[in-house]
Amino acid sequence: MNIFVVNCGSSSIKYQLFKWPSESPICSGLVERIGLEESIITHKVFVNDQEQVIKRVLELPDHDAGMKEVGMLLTEPGIGVIQNPEEIEVVGHRIVHGGESFVETCKVTPDVKEEIKRLAILAPLHNPGHYVGINVAEHIFSKATHVVVFDTAFHSTMPEKAFRYAIPENFYKDYGVRVYGFHGTSHKYVSEEAIAHLNKPDAKLITIHLGNGCSMAAVDGGKCIDTSMGLGPLDGLIMGTRSGNIDPSVIFYLVNQLGYDIAQVDTLLNKRSGMLGLTGFSDMRDILKAIDAGDKNAKLAYDMYAYRIKKYIGSYAAAMNGLDAIIFTAGVGENDPDLREMVCCDMEFLGITFNAEENKIRAKGLRELNLPDSRVKVLVVPTNEELEIAKQCFELIQN
Repeated sequence: MNIFVVNCGSSSIKYQLFKWPSESPICSGLVERIGLEESIITHKVFVNDQEQVIKRVLELPDHDAGMKEVGMLLTEPGIGVIQNPEEIEVVGHRIVHGGESFVETCKVTPDVKEEIKRLAILAPLHNPGHYVGINVAEHIFSKATHVVVFDTAFHSTMPEKAFRYAIPENFYKDYGVRVYGFHGTSHKYVSEEAIAHLNKPDAKLITIHLGNGCSMAAVDGGKCIDTSMGLGPLDGLIMGTRSGNIDPSVIFYLVNQLGYDIAQVDTLLNKRSGMLGLTGFSDMRDILKAIDAGDKNAKLAYDMYAYRIKKYIGSYAAAMNGLDAIIFTAGVGENDPDLREMVCCDMEFLGITFNAEENKIRAKGLRELNLPDSRVKVLVVPTNEELEIAKQCFELIQN
């Protein structure tokens, strides 16, 4: 079965094609800068453990043009992996926000599309691009069954005491103002991998997704009971450009005393804060270089970043009345040993004895970074959101 996984952003398309049941993609790609003068397509084909990379610069005025170009790359003589777009049997679409309407994967219908469009009020930067992507993909891959997988769905198992805000009830009942959480596809994938590794279905886990966007989840027996992001993806950990947790009084001060309007506050907290606001850099690699060069602001920001993660570990361990493992994943989580050590040091009270030497070794795949006597495991589990989407698509179609 050919399962094509698509993730449409406002100006990009990410994709992978799986020949199921193989969990290794036969091709993948990224279309960037859609709507700008020079769009870029990076297309990779995987054959016999060899990677062929095709990179093209061209004009793509919209997602329709971008998806058509992807369809041609999939079938192009010499690099094509299928003969015809009709060979794609299932298209899986990543959707950031499903609200309370979608708590599990489902097939695309006109009603489903309209609800995704309506939910754009909760995810204005993401859902509109997803909606466009579905329409375009339905046109290109007209014979396929289209499936939507929601980032918020994994967090739908949170109890009401965890997802409600302490504001008047009508804001929740009438407007859906509550904690939804994000990166759910990643948290689900790595928690299931950890449960299998530990051979413990009832494991109490803390999953830590650290990229440009960052979030954590408390996962008890495979179900999310709490998560750090909220109504939108601004809350929680310090991120690349997002502030994370902040006293709402700061917003009142910006508006009432400094003359900011709401749009300026939005831009400040979402695009100019986090590590960028603290250091001038949003990429952790640049921040580490600055630290090596003696930049005190960069060192402080790094300390703050790790400190916020440690606070969540403590609160989630308390919420679950125990802990079996913490899991680092995504770009920073998988590749920054110094950050992992900062988070895990001085945690013996919680049952963590960290293997600093093993942590320094760069390696692929799932691995343990704890000493043998550690009651709580420390795991690095590479995330694979596209594979998780393909899995959920296959399970839905089979049922």
